Order: sequence, then C-alpha cells, then structure tokens
Amino acid sequence: MAIEIKVPNLPESVASGTIATWHVKVGDVIKREQNLVDVETDKVVLEVPATADGVLKELLVQPGATVTSGQVLAVMEEGSAPAKAEAPAAKAAAPAAAVSDDVQGPAVRKLLAELGLTAEGIPASGRGGRLTVEDVKSFAEKAKAAPKAEIAKPAAPAAAVSAAGPREEQRVPMTRIRARIAERLKEAQNTAAMLTTFNEVDLTAVDVLRAKYKETFEKAHGVKLGYMSFFTRAAIEALKRYPLVNASIDGNDIVYHNYYDIGIAVSSPRGLVVPIVKDADLLSLAGIEKSIAAFGAKAKDNKLTLEDLTGGTFSITNGGIFGSLVSTPILNTPQSAILGMHGINERLLDIEVNADGTVKRVKKAKMMWLALTYDHRIIDGKDAVMFLRTIKECLEDPARLLLNV
Repeated sequence: MAIEIKVPNLPESVASGTIATWHVKVGDVIKREQNLVDVETDKVVLEVPATADGVLKELLVQPGATVTSGQVLAVMEEGSAPAKAEAPAAKAAAPAAAVSDDVQGPAVRKLLAELGLTAEGIPASGRGGRLTVEDVKSFAEKAKAAPKAEIAKPAAPAAAVSAAGPREEQRVPMTRIRARIAERLKEAQNTAAMLTTFNEVDLTAVDVLRAKYKETFEKAHGVKLGYMSFFTRAAIEALKRYPLVNASIDGNDIVYHNYYDIGIAVSSPRGLVVPIVKDADLLSLAGIEKSIAAFGAKAKDNKLTLEDLTGGTFSITNGGIFGSLVSTPILNTPQSAILGMHGINERLLDIEVNADGTVKRVKKAKMMWLALTYDHRIIDGKDAVMFLRTIKECLEDPARLLLNV
C-alpha cells in the first residue's frame, strides 16, 4: 500500500518551511519512526518520521524547496523490501570502450589526426567499442556547431597567487533560522527605543555556595549547580519589584504579565535560539538548572520544538561563556528588556578605608559586568537602574533570594 509522506501541521506563526536534508533516497528500506527528512522553519528544524516500515518509492520535493503544511514530500510502499533481482548476465553489460588511438582502424586514425582530435571522449558504435569514421565526423560536426565555450575548454591560466596565499570566496545561502534571527534583530532596532545600563556584581558569595554544595547538589538532583539558576532567580525577584520590565507593548497598550517565562539564550548549530523556561518562579534552583541543561542538549541536536521557543516575558543571555567582557544585548521582541551576563574576572576591592583615605583592608573578588538593555518607551531609566541594582544585591547576598528582601 502506498503511503504519502507529508509536512507536519505547522502552527499559525509559521507559514512555510524549507527542505533541509533528505536522510533517505529512492529504493531505501525504511523503518517505522525513522527520520526521513529535516524541514527547516523560521524557528526550528522539524523531523518527519516514517509512519510504517516500507520502501521509499518516490521523492517529490528536492532540498532547498519551500513547502507548506500538509504538502506531500514523498511516497513510500508499506511492507518489507522486495528481494532484489539478480543482475542480468554479462550480455547486458556494454563492451569496454577501446578509447586508445592505437587500436582504431587506419581510416579513423587518419581522420583523427586531420581534425586534431583523440579517440578519448568520442562515443563509439563500432565492434569491440572501436570508433567508426561516422562517429568521428558526427562528433566533429557537433563540436563545431556548439558555442566555443562548450568545446573542449583549454585549462585557464593559473591565477596569480599573492604572497599571502590564494584569495578564495564561498557563497552559501542563509538558512531560514538565521534569516529570521536577522529579521527579528533588525525589527527590534527599528521599533524599540533601546537603551543599555550597566552595573557590576561581586559573585564571591555565589561562588562560596557553589563550592560548598556543588557535590551534594549534583548527587541530590543529578545536575550541576551553575550560575544561571542564581541569575534567573535574582531576575525574577527584580521583575516582581519592577513589573514594567516584565511587560510588553501591544499597539497603544501596555500588557503586564503576571507570570515569569524566562528566555535563556543558547547556541545551536543553526544560530542563537532562546528557549523559554515556563513559570520559572515556581521552580527551584535544581528545576531551573535541569530545564536549561535539557534545552542546551536539544539545541545542540536541533531537537528544539516550536513550543520550547514560544512566549517569554524576559530574556537572559550569557556572552561570558565565550569570553565577552561587556556587551549591549538586543531585545528579543516583543519583550521589553534583556539581561546580559559576561566574563568573570578576579579583582582586588577596597572593603575598608581609614579616615585619612588610606586602604585598611582589601579582598579578592570575582567580578562580572551586567548589562540591561530595555525599551525606553515604557521603562524609565530610574526603574532600569534599580532593577539591575536589585539583581546585584540578590547575587552579592544570596540569602535575599530565600528571604525575598
């Protein structure tokens, strides 16, 4: 029985997709649930699995083609693969072509010499794969009628190579996901009144907690205790105090979100994506770490779903894992703010100063620059600064996260 392989039903926010990669070819034996093709959309890469065992009979859409929801991509025949028929006897095999000039007849050799040709590349119809005079004349007439560019082209002179080596270029089409990322970032720049404010935070207290409990935490919860869970909890506390930072603009209205869906930017082979930790305020540090770890693994394998990327009221991005010292993140619209984390650097801080201004005591601290990019259309500078200061206070004294102070 013939079975049609179709594009999965796409959500309303995704109008179409592009065939990225076929993992099978016509004639291949297919197993149920085997991934047949990757369909790339603006947000994720969808896998199209086989619904039964069978054999692929026909591919209807080639890589690079645009497809829509429910479109038929291929046809397979359900059931086990038919036994392959044995190859016909040697009679079906074409005789080996005698392409050497030396094995040709005298008349053919003379004609080849007059025309300045060789036997190689000329289709032969004579016995034993030898050329006939008609074969050579026909080839010469076709070559003469063809445009000069199509005649056996002499090798182009080698391009001069500079002392620095060859200067090569490669043109690669942009993926749909990368194109959509570019479109959204430019849209944010054109629409929002973006402004960035900075602060720095001493993460020594967080580091002490992590060092003290990291082994116990991992044994109890099966996940490592990282910085991101602390930053997420601190951001949620700040969002509760400054609701406008968790809001968004819809036309002439301000929409306040009474829930906390936090987007965590992660890298994937196809670009930066922002999966959403839903209701993050209801999760423990372990719950947040597990969600982030799961999203990271799915992003690496291109397994993120549209549901994973839908929504979000506030985002956090961590350029520090790549060594960034400071940056100005771009808003993930329609959100109104995004927090940027950066690299951690050890510094000596003056913590006690004498009356005469001399330093009494210093300490070694682990410092990080924080950046908050916000939409100045609805968030005032004072609120943005106080929001970032709240995050700083929560991280420098993590007990505040437990006491909500």
